[in-house]
This record gives sequence, structure tokens and C-alpha cells, in this order.
Amino acid sequence: MPPTASLAPQALDTGAARPLPSQARGKPAAAAASRNWQRESARAYGLGLAPALVVLAAITLLPLITLVVVSLTPLSLTDPAATFHFAQPAGNYAQLLQDQRFVDSLWVQAKLSSVSVLLQLLVGLGLALLLHSSSPVVAGLRTFFLIPMVLPPIVVALVWKIIYTPDISPMHALLEQWGWPLRSLIANPNTALWAIVAADVWQWFPFTMLMVLAQLQMVPRDPVDAARIDGANRWQVFVYIVLPYLQRTLVVCALFRLIDSFKAFPLLYVLTNGGPGTVTEVTNFYGFIQAFNFSYWGYGSAIAVVMLAIIFVLSALVSRLGRAKGDAHAR
Repeated sequence: MPPTASLAPQALDTGAARPLPSQARGKPAAAAASRNWQRESARAYGLGLAPALVVLAAITLLPLITLVVVSLTPLSLTDPAATFHFAQPAGNYAQLLQDQRFVDSLWVQAKLSSVSVLLQLLVGLGLALLLHSSSPVVAGLRTFFLIPMVLPPIVVALVWKIIYTPDISPMHALLEQWGWPLRSLIANPNTALWAIVAADVWQWFPFTMLMVLAQLQMVPRDPVDAARIDGANRWQVFVYIVLPYLQRTLVVCALFRLIDSFKAFPLLYVLTNGGPGTVTEVTNFYGFIQAFNFSYWGYGSAIAVVMLAIIFVLSALVSRLGRAKGDAHAR
């Protein structure tokens, strides 16, 4: 075969692989157009978010900054000139360390938060497992159990005020009729805090129940069916298959309820007003007393800042614990 004939296909292949001059010039132009489009999209996205961010900063960031600034001053209504007095910025916080009533309020808050959140998780989880069905009757029961959560907190407090007042309480009347007379639970120092816990659990266990019910709908059926075929009972299926799928949801519920437990103000204000004595005086209620009863706004703001720091720390610990358990389950 002539040499020219053997080289012809190679020449044709080389020519086909080489881009045309117009194509080579088009690639940088397309890349530049793509970058411009991305910049314009980011700019439009930022301009669209700007009004919402301004409003969010106005209603969250500015009050937070004001709270921190006021906590660094000895501001009180009896001395308005102390608003911008920063001679001892850590004075309120140093006083907190020596305030035994504040320390006691932290302990009361710890008991209230830990017990109420734990019971809300247990009751919500148990009812969610019982109500995990497509029956119309069960669906009606779900709606019934959601009623406490949608009631205003002050209404819940008034309902439990009636329940805990012996003269008008149906519970006390029934127990007395059965021969079990009972003192007022909110007037007894030994039971007042647990009466608050019961009211708080009743109001907020539907939150956990609703979250767990939603997660139960997404639990795959194949592992459950396989475990039952292998002879696992209901408890084993729940512990080893269902519960790991619910773990992250329970952590989220615990986190939200832990944060909200620091705001159980209406129940305390209506039912016990921090009493008897100070047995139900949690930290936020003590801060309320200092700020609005005694007019020590600087000191009350310092209490609020400490509470905020505690909530951040506890939230980080709960989130990290849930993440660590989730990673261990994934491995």
C-alpha cells in the first residue's frame, strides 16, 4: 500500500480531535457568562433576604444587645441615670455568685427541667407507639391528645389552678368522696414543684407525641418484618430496630423542650407565684422578681444573660450527645 494511503486516516483522526477556533473561543466566554450569572443570582438572593434579615435583627439581635449592655450597669428605676454607668461592668455577675437565692433558683430550675422533659419524652413516646395506627378512632384520639398543646399557657395555668384548689377542684371532691382527703398540692412545699411538673407535662407531651408519630411513618417495614420472622418479640423489635430510627427525633424533642422548660413562667406565676416560700422559684421567675418587683433591671438582666448562656451550653451538649449516638448507630 502507498505511504500516503496509510497516513490518510491518521490525518483525518487528528483533524477531528482538534477543536475549531470558534469553539476554543466560546469556552472562556461561556465560563465568564456562567460566573456573571452566579454573581447576579447571589446578589438577587441577598437583596431578597435583606428585608427579612433586617426585621429579624430588629426583633432578636437588638434586644439581645440591649439585654447584655443593661446587665453591665446597675440600672434600676430608682436611679435612671445609671443606664450608661459602666464603672463596674462585672458587678452584677459578681453579686450573682454570692446570691444564695439565685443559686437555689438554679437548683429548682434543674429539677423542673430535667424531670418535666424526661416525663414528656416518655409519655409522648408511649402514646405515639399506642396511637401508631390508621384507624379512624385512633386518628380522633390523636386530635384529642393535641388539645393541651394548642391551648394558651395562661389558660392551662388557670385549668390547673382549679384542679389544685380544694374548694372547687373536681379531683379533690372525688378523692374526698372516696375517703382520701388531700391537701392543696400547690400549697404544700413537698409537692408544689411536682404539681408544676405535672401541669407542664400535660401541656407539652403532645409535642413529643406528634414528632414521634411523624417519624414512625418513615420507619422502613422490611427490617421490622425480618425481625419478626426471625422470632423477635415486640420489645426486641422496638429496642433494636424502631428506637434507633427515633433517636434523632427524640433528641430534637428533648432540645426544644429543654429550652422551653426555662420559660415555664405562666404556670409558676398563676399556680404558686414562686412559693410556698421559694420552693418553686426558678431562675427566670427570680429574674422577674428582681427586675419588676424590686426594679433592679441591671441585676435582672444579668440573671437573664446567665440563663441564656446555660441554655446555649445545654443545647450544645444535647445536640452533641445525639450526634454521637447517631454516628455510633450508623457505624
